Amino acid sequence: MQIFRHFDDLPDTVTGSAVAIGNFDGIHLGHQAVIGEAGRVARAGQIPWAVLTFEPHPREVFNPDHDPFRLTPFRTKARQIESLGVDALFVLHFDADFAKLSADDFITKVLINGLAARHVVSGYDFVFGNKRVGNCELLLRKGKEQGFDFTCVSAVDDGQKVYSSTRVRKCLIAADPLAASAVLGRPFEIEGRVEQGDRRGRTIGFPTANIHLGDYQRPANGVYAVRAGIDEGTHTVWHDGVANLGLRPTFDGEDLLLEVHLFDFDGDLYNHHLRVALIEYLRPEQKFDGLEPLKAQITLDGERAKAILQA
Repeated sequence: MQIFRHFDDLPDTVTGSAVAIGNFDGIHLGHQAVIGEAGRVARAGQIPWAVLTFEPHPREVFNPDHDPFRLTPFRTKARQIESLGVDALFVLHFDADFAKLSADDFITKVLINGLAARHVVSGYDFVFGNKRVGNCELLLRKGKEQGFDFTCVSAVDDGQKVYSSTRVRKCLIAADPLAASAVLGRPFEIEGRVEQGDRRGRTIGFPTANIHLGDYQRPANGVYAVRAGIDEGTHTVWHDGVANLGLRPTFDGEDLLLEVHLFDFDGDLYNHHLRVALIEYLRPEQKFDGLEPLKAQITLDGERAKAILQA
């Protein structure tokens, strides 16, 4: 998949595409339906299959003091989009100036003059342009006038509730990663570079790889059964493990941290990029009266996580 951070002077190999447009934070099953529809059109018409998205997320621009909420920061989002088979990803920088672009100008400058899009696909609730006046009805009308086709993908649900990023966030906050996985179509992941810690886990026999959450949505604090992926060149090698997400109250911690202990692993992970998939919630975070009760509980957590992951 080719990635472009501009929409002008594009090579002929990616113009004239069927392009799915959206913020696509999460790449959940609803997003996959929108992107997949663009892929169906592209393959049928033998034209490029593309996705157009925005970074940073518009919410970060309009409400910079908002609590962290991202489900898929750009690196994760790009990987998930690539895994669907997309040919080209257009990433437009979203800032205050871009937000002033009218909906009509967005269609003319970006979709027509820039991408030369032949078919545009969006979700039913996609809005764009200054004051969010652009919508599916405008794209349909402009398409007929300007010579591109448009498809609006209806809401996708599981028979009861619509798949949405908001639904994923609610599941994570409610300590239900299994329900979040059902909306995403895969486990929710937190990824980042392993940072130097105080090495306390190593001294008690449970070394951990520590990751700060950055812009990620905060799941419920507590202990999780996890799978952790270590990047090795172009491949990711997965290991079972157990992780604590929280403030480490036994040691009066103050910074939120994801501490991951991998089973049967003794390598050095410092400065490595780690992907941590939250599989199942085990228990809330708690404070222990000393190291021995903590060690005993970590042992129990590990045994339970192994049983869950093996099952």
